Amino acid sequence: MASTTPYTLPGTIGALLSRLPAYPGSLLLVTALNQVLVPLLPQDVRAILRGKKLRIHVSDARVTLDFTCDGSRFSATPSAGTTDLTISACAHDFLRLAQRQEDPDTLFFNRRLSMEGDTELGLVVKNTLDGLELPVFDLQQWTPPQVLARIMAKHRAGTGSHAEGRP
Repeated sequence: MASTTPYTLPGTIGALLSRLPAYPGSLLLVTALNQVLVPLLPQDVRAILRGKKLRIHVSDARVTLDFTCDGSRFSATPSAGTTDLTISACAHDFLRLAQRQEDPDTLFFNRRLSMEGDTELGLVVKNTLDGLELPVFDLQQWTPPQVLARIMAKHRAGTGSHAEGRP
């Protein structure tokens, strides 16, 4: 996977985002993790994650998302002073990781991704994510027309099933 020069959010955007409360972002993150990641996690990894305090820090956005794992699901937490593992990168690099356009080892060795805290836990997280067949995050599926089309399709499916019983 080719490494590119990262795009960095302008400082004014980071300053604005840093003023927003972090908890809603953490809640959004754990909702996605619970939907996509948790069903794929092996039991031994769930056991290792149980009770751990985790943090994602988006450096250029100045956003910090804190969460924990109880072994069966992730939960958002208010900002916790210390964590067991903090993973930091800029927004562009996190996006490229989610899109499978960048390798975490490359980012790490280029000092664009950092892990602080429990090194063993960091390796478990990295190796687990590398080994899973996760869907590629495609920004195109989140454009307003795509989201609206999915909502309308669900609405039609719901309306169609109820309408079938009517004369």
